[in-house]
Amino acid sequence: MTKFKKNIFELAIPSIIENILQIMLSTVDTYFVATIGSLAISAVGINTLISNLYLTFFIALGTGIGIMTARADGENNSIKVKENIQNGLLMTLLISILFLILNIVFGHDFLHFIGKDYELVETAHIYFNVVIIPIASLSFMTVLSSILKSLGDTKTPMMTVFFINVINVILDYILIQRYGILGAGMATTFSRLVACVILMVQLNKRTGFLSSFKLSFTKDIHEMVKYAIPVGLEKISMRIGQLVYGGLIVTIGITHYTAHNIAGTIEGYSYLPAMGFGVAAFTIIGHAIGEKNFHDIKKIGLLTFKYSTIFMVAIGIVFFVFAPNLAGIFTDDPEIIRLVTMVLRIIALFQPFLCSTQVIASSLQALGDVKYPFYLTTIGIWVIRILGTLFFGIYLKMGLIGVWISYAIDVTFRGSLLWIRFKKKTKDTDILRKEFSYESS
Repeated sequence: MTKFKKNIFELAIPSIIENILQIMLSTVDTYFVATIGSLAISAVGINTLISNLYLTFFIALGTGIGIMTARADGENNSIKVKENIQNGLLMTLLISILFLILNIVFGHDFLHFIGKDYELVETAHIYFNVVIIPIASLSFMTVLSSILKSLGDTKTPMMTVFFINVINVILDYILIQRYGILGAGMATTFSRLVACVILMVQLNKRTGFLSSFKLSFTKDIHEMVKYAIPVGLEKISMRIGQLVYGGLIVTIGITHYTAHNIAGTIEGYSYLPAMGFGVAAFTIIGHAIGEKNFHDIKKIGLLTFKYSTIFMVAIGIVFFVFAPNLAGIFTDDPEIIRLVTMVLRIIALFQPFLCSTQVIASSLQALGDVKYPFYLTTIGIWVIRILGTLFFGIYLKMGLIGVWISYAIDVTFRGSLLWIRFKKKTKDTDILRKEFSYESS
């Protein structure tokens, strides 16, 4: 128990700090871009929507590689680790080239589809040319970071994000004054390229994969893709569902939509512990499978969930008690503050279920059970949240409160079923042993 506790915190804390630094990086970027004007903020916002869509593919790919690499590392099979890295980086390169072609040929059309306004689209296109066209900087940064985490190294990604934060701030200050939004894009892309170099060097130092790297896929590529596809579909389903969900909230009223966005921004901080502990659960369980240590898998998942829940309940208490104060940071409109306060107090009551949707989902992914979270997410977003918003928010005229009641039902539904699924999957050690013996044969 003590060994697992130490491992969990050693992996989780740097991941939590890294996520905080990522938010800070985004905040600093927004601050500097705001000095150019509101048009620039909107232009960057449009590009962020496109970037986030692309990012889902690389998060999925990173998960697929991570599952394979963690197991191979647990087996102390350095050859298989190198092969998995080779497969992952080659797949990242191929997808990046595909997106590069799409960006060059259809980039202006993408922006026009989202932005409509001529001046906004032209401004956004300047940023697009230096940030979205060279999307490979983001793709390799994401995948390299995922591989290192699957090998049990969460400190290097954390330190890398800290370092590029510093670089980004310096470059934003220098370049935005001279080149405007073009300078902001240059700072972002250069920072990501620096991150790629650091992560690549550290990964090679840890594994020596470059010495045997070949421009060809190995036989395990199909298994990596098998894991990556459901994760990617889950992320895409969630992204598109959130767009529909957000559109419905707009129809309720701009005040409710503004309050929704503020509450969502604050809520994002409550995810940070769950995301960090999710990385810990994913990595340790993956290594346990590689080590054939099946009897500890259930213990690892539940222990990680326990620690994460403690953190998130503490955040929930802060949300509940200080909700008006937190809302007041973003606005002085009393109606928006009232709505945000009620939403934050709803969120506060469901932190354990929210924790399950992250930590237990990551534990299942480490077990290779990637389809079940995808099914639950799709049902949760498209059936419970969207239909719940239509029923509670619009039909019953409950407004934003009805929207977030449907959110609470969704989180409770998914969190509970994920918990049940994990306990069922890990109940019989002999079944696990047979399952993974069959996979490796």
